Amino acid sequence: RKNKKRVPSFRKLLRTSKIKLDNKLKNKQYKQQSAAKKYRKEQKKLREAVRDAISRKPFPLEECKKKQVAEKREEEEEDALPLDMMDEDDLKLMEDLAQKASFLTRDLSSNEPVHIKKRKHESVIDKYEKVPRRVQTEPEKELIHLLPIKDKGGIIPQTMEKPVLNVAQDEEEDTEEMEEAEDFSEEPLPALTPEEMAAQRRQKLQERKMHIAALASAILSEPDNNIKKLKELRAMLMEQDPNVAVIVRKLVMVSLMEIFKDIAPSYKIRPLTEAEKATKVKKETQKLREFEEGLVSQYKFYLENLEQTIKDWKQRKLKKSNVISLKAYKGLAEIAVKCLCELLVALPHFNFHNNIIVLIVPLMNDASKKISELCFEAVKKLFKQDKLGCASLGVVKVISGLVRGRNYDVRPEVLKVFLHLRIKEVELQKDSEDIAPKKKFMTYKEKRKNLSRMQRKWKKAEEKLERELLEAEASESKEKKLKLHTETLNIVFVTYFRILKKAQKSPLLPAVLEGLAKFAHLINVEFFDDLLIVLHSLIVSGGLSYRESLHCVLSAFHILSGQGDVLNIDPMKFYTHLYKTLFSLHAGRTNDDIGIVLQCLDVMFAKRRKQVSQQRALAFLKRLSTLALHVLPNSSVGILATNRVLMQIFPKMDLLLDNESQGSGVYLPELDEPEHCNAQNTALWELHLLQRHYHPTVQKFAAHLIAGAPTEGSGALSLDLSQRPATELFEAYSMRGMTFNPPVASVTPRRKDTFSQLDSFIDEELNKQLQQHISETVVHKRLDFAKHLKESSL
Repeated sequence: RKNKKRVPSFRKLLRTSKIKLDNKLKNKQYKQQSAAKKYRKEQKKLREAVRDAISRKPFPLEECKKKQVAEKREEEEEDALPLDMMDEDDLKLMEDLAQKASFLTRDLSSNEPVHIKKRKHESVIDKYEKVPRRVQTEPEKELIHLLPIKDKGGIIPQTMEKPVLNVAQDEEEDTEEMEEAEDFSEEPLPALTPEEMAAQRRQKLQERKMHIAALASAILSEPDNNIKKLKELRAMLMEQDPNVAVIVRKLVMVSLMEIFKDIAPSYKIRPLTEAEKATKVKKETQKLREFEEGLVSQYKFYLENLEQTIKDWKQRKLKKSNVISLKAYKGLAEIAVKCLCELLVALPHFNFHNNIIVLIVPLMNDASKKISELCFEAVKKLFKQDKLGCASLGVVKVISGLVRGRNYDVRPEVLKVFLHLRIKEVELQKDSEDIAPKKKFMTYKEKRKNLSRMQRKWKKAEEKLERELLEAEASESKEKKLKLHTETLNIVFVTYFRILKKAQKSPLLPAVLEGLAKFAHLINVEFFDDLLIVLHSLIVSGGLSYRESLHCVLSAFHILSGQGDVLNIDPMKFYTHLYKTLFSLHAGRTNDDIGIVLQCLDVMFAKRRKQVSQQRALAFLKRLSTLALHVLPNSSVGILATNRVLMQIFPKMDLLLDNESQGSGVYLPELDEPEHCNAQNTALWELHLLQRHYHPTVQKFAAHLIAGAPTEGSGALSLDLSQRPATELFEAYSMRGMTFNPPVASVTPRRKDTFSQLDSFIDEELNKQLQQHISETVVHKRLDFAKHLKESSL
């Protein structure tokens, strides 16, 4: 029985290391190269033998026969009488004859010396002089070597004469190279027209598409049985045909991405332990294990291929085959990034998700706008759909490391991604007792000490039921969610505080202030004092833009409106700063900043109404009414909605609707201190101007405020305007599309010129004359008829 070489199984191939596979590939290539080299040497020897056979003169047939007879005799003598049985004299005589015979029978045409040992130290000049010269008297005819014929006598060369041009050949090496080129040259392919090349390319592309579709449908129909076809499909990522290589690789990337999204299970596949591998299991279990192992392996190789594609584009490296140009590498890299982003969002629970995060997050800072936007959108989607917070924590960790590793030299959009985190509550220190599970079960010792046997039995059953109820309510997931959110927010705040401390002049500062404004209510109370001091110093420094200073004010009031209620801190300096800078807003580029101002006013007055004095509220109401005159309509609507809230929260605001002064002093509109500007001695005359505004919604709000902002009655607003906050109204009536909102009804006025008036006058006169003519005709007819009747009667 012969030992047949067994084909290695797929499982064995998966366990084979990458180094071993590379070594096998190198050995295979080396064997192919050595075989090709050996073949070339044999062909060269064959050509040399043919040339020698042609150049030598053939010996007469009789001499060849004599040589053959002499050789046979020598063989017979050797067979008949061995040298060991000969006498010494006979042996010496034969050696002497052999030396003479060697000289007589030597072929003089050969250049090889007879006594090599003696001529070992022969000079080069003597050796060159003994080489026979070739004198070329007339041009030789070139011979075309045909295939030789082999018979019993040996190789019989076949040649054909060809006339040689009278051009002197410089060196024999050039002629040999030309002969080798002629020997190995292949027939040139017929030239194709562009139409034929395009048709051929379409045909190849269609074949590849059909092959990809067949493999993908087979895998999706039966993933357990056709998992090996994933390897075949993945091998098409190395398409070598330059005409269709780029498109085929893109199609394979997208196809594999969709396949993995469909067949990946809803759990993470862990590697088997040695004990699990050693135990015997059912066929179904073994089949499932092989499927999971093959799926994870092919998924890993696929991700490595995508990563290598991106690296090749980044490093501007070409493969040895040079099948794809450098320009095409960018398109491949974009498709690879798109596939990674899709897998990041679709499979956050599956294996190698953290590896995908490590690949995607640095690409958010890429110079290519398209790739960076793809990564931004993918991370935003991941944050929005991540309910538990595990994937968000991994992304935040990588972003924090990236910002710190690059010394805060990243794009601001990288930090703005934090604004899309779904974090509404965290585990704070003061609430740690409330977050801990309230139900504590008794230990075994406590039961033995305090309860009887029957009570212990009932207690055990009761605790079991309560545990099941807690599991049904998913209390463990809530605790885990709180812990993950707390850890995530801690990393976010550490990143923000580092930038505030070390990189205050960085372009990342606006994103940091915006993030602090959103998550400030979740900061620990211990950091409040230091953070307020830092925010105030940033405002006073004067190095911030207007939007950044507004974010500082908003962050400070978010801090104070949350846990800061218990602290005795008067943020008068932040009120003063906002009051002082309100007139920096206008209908130009700062119009969008009014949205942040409206948020600040909501936090400063609506949520802190008990900490705000009436004088301060009056000053802001007057200044906001003045501001509403020189901004765009959507901003005016938002400001008037805020004024409506102020008039409803502080009931004594209606004194500004009266012309009489309330108290001593004169109103000082240029003073930057809201507490000392005597706002009670002025009136809201701006509302009468706004009542004649061209925007209908501004008119409605102005008339509503003049009536005292009533909630009921004729002066009340509609529900659509009264129940919506100021920030929402600001966005709803935006004019970013350069159109009126609401649109203005189109009116087509009638054209009345002299010609139209003349036409109407002529028509009227004609009608009058026509009616007069008709009436006269009727009268004449009646008279004629009466005359006729009179005559007939007579």
